[in-house]
Amino acid sequence: MSSTEATPAEPIQLTDADAFDEHVADGVVLVDFHADWCGPCQMMEPAVEAVASDTDAAVLKVDVDDHQALAGEYGVQGIPTLLVFSDGELVEQMVGAQTEEALTDAVTEPTA
Repeated sequence: MSSTEATPAEPIQLTDADAFDEHVADGVVLVDFHADWCGPCQMMEPAVEAVASDTDAAVLKVDVDDHQALAGEYGVQGIPTLLVFSDGELVEQMVGAQTEEALTDAVTEPTA
């Protein structure tokens, strides 16, 4: 990771859409587009939290109800949608519920 700051061990909740690019600019970041009312999103929460705590990747959670324009910008049509960024570049997109292993593999071997 190019940043000297420690990667947060817990998912970061996006509060300001203008800060999105800053969050994904350095290192590997898993972006979880989700909604509170989404059953599969809730089922995936432990796997998403495990990626944050057990890998060097940061995890950014984006509530699609709060950030509809951002979801549209990244072509999110179904949730959960998970994007993997490596140093600001989108390298992988997964739609639907994923296993913890699939998420861990995606962030430990980004295909940039």
